[in-house]
Amino acid sequence: MSNVLVIGPESDAERAITEAAFDPLYSPSLADAAQLSEAERGAITAIAYRGHHAFGGAEMDLFPALGLIANFGVGYDAIDTVAASARDVRVTNTPDVLNDDVADLTVLMLLAHERQYEGASRWVRDGNWSSQGAYPLGRKVSGRKVGILGLGRIGRDIADRLAAFNSEIHYFARSQKDTPGWQFHSDPVSLAQSVDYLIVALVGGPDTQNFVSKAVIDALGPNGVLVNISRGSTVDEGALLDALEANTLGGAALDVFLNEPHIDPRFLALDNVSFQPHQGSATVETRAAMAQLQRDNVSAFTTGQALLTPVN
Repeated sequence: MSNVLVIGPESDAERAITEAAFDPLYSPSLADAAQLSEAERGAITAIAYRGHHAFGGAEMDLFPALGLIANFGVGYDAIDTVAASARDVRVTNTPDVLNDDVADLTVLMLLAHERQYEGASRWVRDGNWSSQGAYPLGRKVSGRKVGILGLGRIGRDIADRLAAFNSEIHYFARSQKDTPGWQFHSDPVSLAQSVDYLIVALVGGPDTQNFVSKAVIDALGPNGVLVNISRGSTVDEGALLDALEANTLGGAALDVFLNEPHIDPRFLALDNVSFQPHQGSATVETRAAMAQLQRDNVSAFTTGQALLTPVN
């Protein structure tokens, strides 16, 4: 009987590699995993988790021999690490391997939003260029003031990329960082007041819930643009929608939302928002690297080796 369980979808290629390595059990979701037989659940010592639904103590207790939850993704806010530690369950994630793609998409989203890429593309496809002439002007991105809310690994990579656009970089972090002259702000409202673009690169979880508050959104103002590539929970979504509808915020470019993929329909009526369907790490190369790091953590655990990327 297998001692490894994979929860969530894998591509055919990744599944073949995982099967060769572990001969695991598979379950499409955490809820489906709960329906495994008591004997099957009792044999599981490691779970490769590819989901966003809450994985709390009650779910962990369904697997009495569980010792590892290897998360697929750098963000592990769906997993209750306090409950895991109390049960002597280790948690790992997949940091660093996705930094480039998330940072690249952030810059793409900002450029596409300000240069109105989606609307301009439709203008050509719909025949309006030939029938109605030039598309309305966009906004310049280079040389603007950019605020990074959360200067961790990903935030730093975003800032480095935008520095190449001659941006004036401002940032908020828990402590001041060693930077090439970037301006530190000790609170997010001060950061938002000082910049044209506010990029949210925070970790998810209860400590950052609604960190981008109404006060932060108001401080960014009617000419400011909010870019969120972190988690939907980091932004007060109701306040964001109110500001976008009232044009008291200039715009937003969003890769993440509350209740994904069932986003608030108010967003769909707005023309000052650009969307991506949580695509930050969604390239063939990066997803393969994330899957390998997840497997490497499972392999390390099952062979008694040190975990590569522990979080508790």
